[in-house]
Amino acid sequence: MKERIIVGSRESQLAVVQSMTVVDFLKSKHAGMDVELLTMKTTGDRILDRTLDKVGGKGLFVKELDIALREHRADVTVHSLKDMPMEVPQDLPILCCSRREDPRDALVLRAGAEMKPNLIIGSSSLRRAIQLKTLFPDCEIRPVRGNLQTRLRKLDEGQFDALVLAAAGLKRMGLENRISRYFGVDEIIPAAGQGIMAVQGRADFDRALLDGYADADAWCAATAERAFVRQLDGGCTSPVCAHAALDGESVYLTGLYWEESDGSWRKGSIEGLRGEAEKLGITLAQSLRDGREA
Repeated sequence: MKERIIVGSRESQLAVVQSMTVVDFLKSKHAGMDVELLTMKTTGDRILDRTLDKVGGKGLFVKELDIALREHRADVTVHSLKDMPMEVPQDLPILCCSRREDPRDALVLRAGAEMKPNLIIGSSSLRRAIQLKTLFPDCEIRPVRGNLQTRLRKLDEGQFDALVLAAAGLKRMGLENRISRYFGVDEIIPAAGQGIMAVQGRADFDRALLDGYADADAWCAATAERAFVRQLDGGCTSPVCAHAALDGESVYLTGLYWEESDGSWRKGSIEGLRGEAEKLGITLAQSLRDGREA
């Protein structure tokens, strides 16, 4: 068994809180193991004046951490799964997924702001924007970048009436009291993998060290959701998204397809067995792309 493990993380407060769950697990599960946290600023954290589609996509949040793994400066890295590219290098696989936190999006109102039709909402996500417009047709959506604290500061300074953020991040940071309302997954389909943390590492890492942290339900949901998005070539510039709900051996997958040529979009669902998770994602994606029922 390894005597020392270095866990790599983005340096934002939320990323550190998430990564420390892996550090604490390894320390508690493997007595005597030396577990350290290595933090770093990624390219995606440095570029805050442009939206992701203008600077290279979600891969900018993992680039430096991937390098740390390949150079053996880190043994594993921890990511919000929704921020990871759909294609993962073969030499750096996702080793496991954490138990899923609340996958929903949440509306955070500025203190003193009221729910009204013409809200000024901060969000740089096209996925959120097109679905928000069905709920608040008169709202104005403005881009916002930065970590969770930076976005909340911009809100509190009055740059927006509200933000739309992942409920999972707010809850992990103890900021659940800032949530004004939750959006059901039928109102706004979350990003694939939202609420799930992924542990990534080199292919030869002993996955048995993570037994007890790995969550089979989250892995199944992530497999279906990411298969859907990957089949449609959905990247950071695309609102393509999916959410899987599990009930025993059954998986109920809902996805959103977006037609880039004219901006039209539609939703659809499919149900099947856990063992068919990846196939369900592919089948639903193909059916929505072809304009037919799954």
